[in-house]
Amino acid sequence: MKTSDFAATLADSVDRPAPSAAAMPDVQGSEDRRNVPIDKVGVKNVRYPITLKCPTTGGVQHTIARVNMYVGLPHHQKGTHMSRFLEVLNEHHESIRSDQVMDICHDMKDRLEAEEAHLELNFPYFIDKKAPVTGQPGKLDIEVTFECASNSHDDFIMGLRVPATSLCPCSKEISAYGAHNQRCEMNVRVRFTPGKFMWIEDLFDLVERCASTQVFAVLKRPDEKHVTEAAYDNPKFVEDIVRDLARVLNNEERICWYEVQSENFESIHNHNAYAQIIKDKRDGA
Repeated sequence: MKTSDFAATLADSVDRPAPSAAAMPDVQGSEDRRNVPIDKVGVKNVRYPITLKCPTTGGVQHTIARVNMYVGLPHHQKGTHMSRFLEVLNEHHESIRSDQVMDICHDMKDRLEAEEAHLELNFPYFIDKKAPVTGQPGKLDIEVTFECASNSHDDFIMGLRVPATSLCPCSKEISAYGAHNQRCEMNVRVRFTPGKFMWIEDLFDLVERCASTQVFAVLKRPDEKHVTEAAYDNPKFVEDIVRDLARVLNNEERICWYEVQSENFESIHNHNAYAQIIKDKRDGA
């Protein structure tokens, strides 16, 4: 090809307008004749920066979430429009809180013309905690989940994974001195009473008091002495922890349903201890 011919071809390709979206075939929106609906289709494991509102005046916390976004797909539609999930997420990431996250589900339904939408966010969240004696500041990281579903009605679950310490009552009772203790993880998932909501910090405060003692990011020697003795004075089996969690949440009017778990990472066994309670307070039991 002559240089002049190549230049003319290049100029023609540059000048030619790109086809509009309306002119392109919508393969996802075409008809599917297999007559099989899909419960969930969408994008999974999206790493995305989010900004969460905090209870302090004007306070926010920036973090990175793992995000799953799905909609239900009717039997007659071939596929969904994946890019629209991220478009919705882009519009909401600058301000998210537990009583507003359901708005994202509603927008997913509207944008993807779906009857059902699901949203899951999993992210680290940092709680400001001072050491119990010296008051040394520190940040304790916990794992938070938001689970949303919207179809004929809305459903939202907030979950926390909170680290703590447990000390074995049996070991304390039978030993001439000392008692074995272990780290534990308390997992709590809650549904809120209609018209009510809780900050992450509110639920965290309820949960961590149910273990033998709390854990902290920074401990000086006076703090370590205090925490060690506090655990010794408050021994709890894994059964005690979940029962205390249930009792606290039974008395919390902002919560209508809960699932509580504790897993204690045993220090003298090669296995973990575990307990779980699930209760729907709306049943009246």
